[in-house]
Amino acid sequence: MRLSAGYLVLLVLCVFFDGAAQTPDDVFLRGNELYRAGRFNEAVTEYASIARQGYVSAPLYFNLGNASFRSGDIAHAILWFERAGRLEAGDPDIDFNLRLANSRIIDRIEPVPELFLLAWIRSLSTVTSFSTTIVLLLFAWTLVFAQLIAINLIGSSSFNAVFRWGIPATLVFVLILGVVFGLQMNRVSDRSEAIIVVQSVTAKNSPDSQSVDAFVIHQGLKVRVSDTVGDWARIMLADGKVGWIKSGELEQI
Repeated sequence: MRLSAGYLVLLVLCVFFDGAAQTPDDVFLRGNELYRAGRFNEAVTEYASIARQGYVSAPLYFNLGNASFRSGDIAHAILWFERAGRLEAGDPDIDFNLRLANSRIIDRIEPVPELFLLAWIRSLSTVTSFSTTIVLLLFAWTLVFAQLIAINLIGSSSFNAVFRWGIPATLVFVLILGVVFGLQMNRVSDRSEAIIVVQSVTAKNSPDSQSVDAFVIHQGLKVRVSDTVGDWARIMLADGKVGWIKSGELEQI
């Protein structure tokens, strides 16, 4: 698995770790050195110390995923790759490593089928990055206004018909990009998805340890949290099954 050597984009240049003045960059680089030395658990500790400070970085999450994977912690590897993917949608290294980690989990859940157009737009939202979508959206709107200006300036020209057809076509493109932008915004802010981080868990039909068993799932599976009651979380699987598990048995993406 490839290690990201990219530096973190930091808001604060000097932070104290373990009583010594070290920047998060220093800790990040030390984590890289430990990873290359094969000391993966120690590398996880170094990277995680930065994440606990509240820093958000795709390279940091990517390296945490790699180190977790190499240390045998598949559940947290998937968790960190998912978090990295939210920041850098469509990154080939993140996508490849996430698929590799997911190939190691036990559960194979068939998702509920959805409409082709919705599935296509949803997949498109994971291919392009958030910043790329914004650039394309701004370009599309600029193209719409440029064509309107051209129609007014050119008047009754043979190009006029081209622009009159071009405007609706560009607006359709704007509409698709707008939906993609909305899905990406929702994906970044969505706190309902989570990863099972324990070896196995038996979901219950109600938030009560004495209630009837619903199903058994295992570490690394991605679920959606729809409700919480005390220390219980109501989860939904991709195939529509619903059950209750303890909140400590999962971590939100």
